[in-house]
Amino acid sequence: MDSIVVKGGAPLSGEIPISGAKNTCLKLMSAALLTEQPLTLMNVPRLSDIRTMASLLESLGCEVAMLNNGQVMVLRAGNIANAKADYEIVRKLRASFNVLGPLVARNGTAVVSLPGGCAIGARKVDLHMMALERLGATLELRDGYVHASAPGGLKGAVIDFPFVTVGGTENALTAAALAKGTTVIKNAAREPDTVDLCKCLSAMGAQISGAGTSEITVQGVDALHGATHQVIPDRIELGTFMVAPAIAGGSVELLGGRLDLVTAFAEKLDAAGVQVAETERGIQVSQTNGRARAVDVVTAPFPGFATDLQAQMMALMCTAEGTSVLEETIFENRFMHAPELMRMGAQIDVHGGVAKVTGVERLTGAPVMATDLRASVSLILAGLAAEGETMVSRVYHLDRGYERLVRKLSGVGAKIERVSA
Repeated sequence: MDSIVVKGGAPLSGEIPISGAKNTCLKLMSAALLTEQPLTLMNVPRLSDIRTMASLLESLGCEVAMLNNGQVMVLRAGNIANAKADYEIVRKLRASFNVLGPLVARNGTAVVSLPGGCAIGARKVDLHMMALERLGATLELRDGYVHASAPGGLKGAVIDFPFVTVGGTENALTAAALAKGTTVIKNAAREPDTVDLCKCLSAMGAQISGAGTSEITVQGVDALHGATHQVIPDRIELGTFMVAPAIAGGSVELLGGRLDLVTAFAEKLDAAGVQVAETERGIQVSQTNGRARAVDVVTAPFPGFATDLQAQMMALMCTAEGTSVLEETIFENRFMHAPELMRMGAQIDVHGGVAKVTGVERLTGAPVMATDLRASVSLILAGLAAEGETMVSRVYHLDRGYERLVRKLSGVGAKIERVSA
């Protein structure tokens, strides 16, 4: 099993290209099931999660072709040969549950495995199911699978989510695109991923208004057609690499980065004394005045501070001047990286969903273990600022969400390498 070894103390300088958004691309891939014509996606990230979703779509009868060294994907669901999304694939990737809406909308029936447990929290799918029931589908849980049917087609309805659900909003959007009549989604997700899905669906002929607001209206159409769509930059990868020079020192330009995708995060970095500026090619992040200042963080749905950037910010706060408080409001078990950071000398006190971090002048390299995708990268960031060598094990998590991480960081001067056991 591979590990990543980081030797701290090297300031960073240069540029890092930002890949396409993984979470966005996964939902766009599911949308290909809505039409028999080809959907071409550009700026596709080359990640294991993308390959897993491609395998699932192929099992349903969708043709998947990878072009331009994997950065362009052409999907064609000319015929839904199989409407069952098997547990063996769905368990590997929660986003694969989002084939449910497109399958029911186009095929009239679907059998999709429940995605199972998740290290960072329960992440239920009951709101996904509620949305489809509002649209007229009949759903039944049997043997760990959701059996859904709508033989007469879906019908527009008002879907009022009790709280924001990104996946639920997106399943509702794809299903409503082919429903008869008008669907209004209230308390809808405002995430850039959801907005990009709306843009892609619109390019395919869907009639959608209100994307990016808490109320989205969908006027159902009889059929969608093919389209070509460019995946937006990955805001979580962007935020992660914004922390790299902030914690290690130096200055890095993030090519293709957009501040509108990480506004709340950038504001916290600014408050911490990190310089963040837009450039013609992306975003420049610089930290040339020593340690960052402690800032408090509360995670929230977009446009708030993203939960997927909380672990990275904690790593930065471990070496900041002062004491910070990080409150996690999205997932109930998302401080699993804290004990590993403490192995490196961090001073962290966790009580429930709140972590109090007292910054230290210098972390110390140590062997640590990744517990989930974002925790993995927080340990690598901490290693950039630590004295000595940090070895991060179980880095297969990273392959799910970061394209060529070691190459990108070493390209700006980080002393980092991937080693096999």
